[in-house]
Amino acid sequence: MSAMVMVTNSIVVSDGDPENTFEGRDHEELSLGSVAGVTDRGVRHDRNEDALALATIEAPSGPAVVAVVCDGVSSADRPDEAALAAARAAVQKLAKAAEAGADPAEASRQAVVSAREAVIALAEDPEEAPAATYISAVVAAGEVTLCWMGDSRAYWLAAKPEPMAQPLTRDDSLAEEMVAQGLLSEADAMESPQAHVVTRWIGIGARDAEPHVAQFSPPGPGALLLCSDGLWNYDPDGGELAALAMPAALENPRAAATALLLFALEAGGIDNITAALVPCPIAGPDPQAAAS
Repeated sequence: MSAMVMVTNSIVVSDGDPENTFEGRDHEELSLGSVAGVTDRGVRHDRNEDALALATIEAPSGPAVVAVVCDGVSSADRPDEAALAAARAAVQKLAKAAEAGADPAEASRQAVVSAREAVIALAEDPEEAPAATYISAVVAAGEVTLCWMGDSRAYWLAAKPEPMAQPLTRDDSLAEEMVAQGLLSEADAMESPQAHVVTRWIGIGARDAEPHVAQFSPPGPGALLLCSDGLWNYDPDGGELAALAMPAALENPRAAATALLLFALEAGGIDNITAALVPCPIAGPDPQAAAS
């Protein structure tokens, strides 16, 4: 692709856009054709402190997709605003980098810097400390680049020979540390009070924390799932998530994301729930979505 060819980015963020939302931020469905997602307040929370941002880009190497999921830390200040600020800043940074053909791993690190600056800027006095967990994915040229801090997760959902899930991230949480040290089994750790206490996040109290960056080459047809703990908490291994989403996600990621949401709601919906699905191999940007 010549550098002289103009490209168009299409970006949607869970910020109440009437073209991509239902009932405000309590329930939002975003779709750009080659990537879709849903974010929901759940049953027990008063508001949605998750945020979702998606982008499709015509990059020099072909079509590319960016997805960002952030989960506001409820014990911190202004968690809903923190999640949204982080997601919005990161998706813009990653989309511009993909359009320019920049290295996705380095772009992912720089996107965390932008997200952190956006969250820190929310603090109106020294006592405030907004914070959010973070995970992003850049899917381009047959490769997935992941970047995360906290306990939002990525899974690879394979379509054949039967639906199955492969976790692609490890949580930054006290539960994960206890399992790694052999203090608790994974099942016991998930039942402990420390199960969702994060050890890395985007925000003032973690200015020096480095994000994880990993790359994954899909072995065949499938879908990348990014989600907050409000979804994966009901199926940490991801097997049921894969069975629900595949193979529908290959053709209709929006419907598959909705099926995952309904699963979490029916299981209790005790937390905010967010899921984004990127079918692989990816298609080109949706012309209708780009024009809206």
